[in-house]
Amino acid sequence: MKSRILRNPEDIKRCVNSISNMGEYLPIKVTVEPYKPTRSVEQNDKMWALLGEVSAQVVWHGQKLSSDDWKNVFSAALKGQRTVPGIDGGFVVFGTSTSKMTVTDMMDMIELIYAFGAEHDVVWKE
Repeated sequence: MKSRILRNPEDIKRCVNSISNMGEYLPIKVTVEPYKPTRSVEQNDKMWALLGEVSAQVVWHGQKLSSDDWKNVFSAALKGQRTVPGIDGGFVVFGTSTSKMTVTDMMDMIELIYAFGAEHDVVWKE
C-alpha cells in the first residue's frame, strides 16, 4: 500500500475498509500527518509571467536581473534571507524552492511581486 491523501469522510472510510481487509498482513504501520498542497500549475505560470515583467522592466541597483534571479530575490524576501560568504568573495543569498511552496505561500509570493511591481512602476500585461 502506498501513501494516500484523504480529502473527505468517504476517503477515510475507504482507507479504513482497505486496512480492515488486510488481515493477513497485520501488523501494519499507519502514519497520519497534515497535508498542505503545494502550489498549483496556474500559480507557477502566473509567478513566471510576473517575474518576466519585473525582469524586463526593473533595473536593480544598476543591474538587469533574469527572471530566475528575481525568483531568488522574492523567495528570499518572503521566507527570510539567509546569506553566506561566496567562495570567491561577495555573498550568496538563499531563497526558497517555489516548487515546495504551499498554495498559501505562493499566493503570498505573487502578492509580494505585485506589491514590488507597483512600487517600481511595472506595467503588467494581464
